[in-house]
Amino acid sequence: MQRILPRGEIESLDHNNIPRLIAPVRAEVFRLRAARLRQLAQDSAIGDYLRLIAALADAQHAALADCETPAVDAQRIALAQAHGMAPVAAAEIPNDPAWRGILLQLLDHLDAAPGVPAPARAICADLRLSVRDDPEGLDRAAAALVGEGSGQIDVATAPFLMAALQVYATDQACRFDAAQLPVVSPYGLCPVCGSLPVASVVRVGGQHDGYRYLCCALCATQWHVVRVKCTTCGETKDIAYRGIEAEGRAPEKEAARAETCESCHSYRKIFSQDKDLNVDPVADDLATLGLDVLVGEAGYQRASGNPFLWQGDGDEEAAAAAAARE
Repeated sequence: MQRILPRGEIESLDHNNIPRLIAPVRAEVFRLRAARLRQLAQDSAIGDYLRLIAALADAQHAALADCETPAVDAQRIALAQAHGMAPVAAAEIPNDPAWRGILLQLLDHLDAAPGVPAPARAICADLRLSVRDDPEGLDRAAAALVGEGSGQIDVATAPFLMAALQVYATDQACRFDAAQLPVVSPYGLCPVCGSLPVASVVRVGGQHDGYRYLCCALCATQWHVVRVKCTTCGETKDIAYRGIEAEGRAPEKEAARAETCESCHSYRKIFSQDKDLNVDPVADDLATLGLDVLVGEAGYQRASGNPFLWQGDGDEEAAAAAAARE
């Protein structure tokens, strides 16, 4: 039986003995996400949308296999180490035309894939024209996405643009190991690309067993953060966990819970591999919109979004349903 350490004992551990980073595996990250999305779609009210994102993850897997984005130079890495900053600047990715080449690869893959809804194919056709006729406009749209909505967001095209940006950033992240990254980086931000996490996962097995890792929404890097600690403000007091009771199972027995903080009134979801070994932070977060509704009604604000769910008007579930129809 695994022993759960009390909060004070966790904080006092020698963190040099805890693997602080888990880099994405090129051959697995999007392949496993696609499989998880299809599994979750079977019993989901937004199953059609999850299957569409699964097809997009298939396209990402194919694009990442031979992706070769420009390597980060040694001077940039040294600067990042010296100043505790991310060596990959997410905001600079849209400045490289290579991301649009990745987008075209994704569109080609989706065009050949079976089961992609006609409205989604129409969006892909429009995006292909934009690559040719308005590349600067696409770059501006991409910049808004990596800026967490700091610009005009088209909710219909955002998932496809974000998928291309993810492939670019994940290719970069696959090349790094912990020795190249700063030991200390801004709290709550990805140490590779500086983006916000989508959720956290308590892992099982091997040297990561029992430890909680935040998961980057952009480059898929995971980094260690102690449990029972707000991933937004760093507070350790008045942290609570909320879940949805399933038939025959108490909320604490479910893999998905929301970690809420009374200090900043924010939350992020936390997924437990000991409850479901196949959890994927992006896929499972997208599939558990009911939990967002529950926690939102209790007065908590989501700390950061899902890369495949961009809201216009209305709640998250309505936005996903609209995206599935488009």
